[in-house]
Amino acid sequence: MRTEVRIVASPGVLPRIHATGGLAARHTGPDVVHLIGTAATPLGGDELDIAVVVEPGARLRVRSVAATIALPGRATPLSHAHWSFEVGAGGELEFDPEPTIIAGGAVHETVSTVHLADDARLHLRERIQIGRTGESSGHWRADLIADLDRIPLLRHRLELGENSPTDDALSAPRAITSVLRYPDESPSRTTGLDAALLPLAAGGSLYTWTGPRLSAEPATSDVAALRV
Repeated sequence: MRTEVRIVASPGVLPRIHATGGLAARHTGPDVVHLIGTAATPLGGDELDIAVVVEPGARLRVRSVAATIALPGRATPLSHAHWSFEVGAGGELEFDPEPTIIAGGAVHETVSTVHLADDARLHLRERIQIGRTGESSGHWRADLIADLDRIPLLRHRLELGENSPTDDALSAPRAITSVLRYPDESPSRTTGLDAALLPLAAGGSLYTWTGPRLSAEPATSDVAALRV
């Protein structure tokens, strides 16, 4: 199944929404949109294409009503998602959906592209859990490509789960939280071996936490403070 969603926020009006396939979106506030699953997706073989556009001077918050579960398909375990985020001059985007759960045997790959104006504001959080209760298999890979006008802001790839570089017989994380924030002038800092907040050369920051389950992430982590 192919799913396409496009959300466009303009100043002073409700965001415009176009959606087909396994996802829908609904206004839940003047500048708030919630994503809603209308079918089981992503399944192996599914393609998702979601675009979020914040026009100059607009503000948008995107949430989801429930966690997303990636499931293996009958013919293939692999599903793909492409996320596109564009924030114009003076615009603000806070993207913070519920976690994505990679079910046992599923493989889910995402590519996210971000284009920001110099004075745009962004909070982009992603939370991934490999396996439902009692499961430890499944694989997730994500590429994040972010640009500030024509300046590269971030080129980043993460992998988690079975057969990933971090998959070790003795200790293998199965959960990750990643937050890209712009602007942010916070200094670099780490919390043990599990969490790090790193400043980016062109401005902004990248926060990453890994652990066995998302529920293990400390409630007092930096992510709680990373708001637009």
